Amino acid sequence: MMRYRMFIATMLIFICSFASEARASEEHRPFRPGEKLRLVLKWTFIKAGEATLEVLPFETVNGVRSYHFVLTAKSTSFLDKFYKVRDRIDAYANEKMSRSVFFKKYQEEGKTHRDVEVHFNWLTREVQYSNFGKKKDPVPLLPGAFDPLSAFYFCRFFDLDQHQIVERPITDGKKCVMGRLKVVGKEKIRLSMGTYDSFVLEPELRHVGGVFEKSRDAKIRLWVSADKHRIPLRIRSKVVVGSFVGELVSAEGL
Repeated sequence: MMRYRMFIATMLIFICSFASEARASEEHRPFRPGEKLRLVLKWTFIKAGEATLEVLPFETVNGVRSYHFVLTAKSTSFLDKFYKVRDRIDAYANEKMSRSVFFKKYQEEGKTHRDVEVHFNWLTREVQYSNFGKKKDPVPLLPGAFDPLSAFYFCRFFDLDQHQIVERPITDGKKCVMGRLKVVGKEKIRLSMGTYDSFVLEPELRHVGGVFEKSRDAKIRLWVSADKHRIPLRIRSKVVVGSFVGELVSAEGL
């Protein structure tokens, strides 16, 4: 189960990798505070853990009224005996959803522990990463850059279409890159919650490291609902060590 934490990290990297050049709708908000999505994570046929995505009440951060997004991930009690995972990400984006404001991540994965903060300075257009208070040198921000989690919510404002190429600047505080993905088709999928029409998305993996660099045919696909909410229904990765799958099992506050 050494690769379980890689799946969690990969899920976050993939979530960050999409956005759109299309026109956003100012009239429709596809999510609101109170939304809570829960996914079950599996490695091959073994239940590895759960992930939860939440939209919490608005907060004022650095003088900016902001959305507050939270992603938590934890391994099962069985896997805790071998490789315990307890992760939490808090991301803040301005109310207009045009850029990130603040990002923090607490990571407990086996022997790996991190307490990360990413500070956005839009006056100087720089972003700075720190771990347990130890700061790295600031790096330049591309206009409209999002942190990995806020980027996922940003993309939900846009209508998707088949064969569309979508992109948006993304930063984890250590670098700022252009995240890209392609809408590769539409598909009807069946989950425990029911059957859904979905768009199938594939990201560009050249900025994704770890096990994906070592897998010649590595691939990630995400299925999102083809409705006004555009919620994640399924995520699947194919790498040299096997396949990982996350599937939506409950949705509240839509």
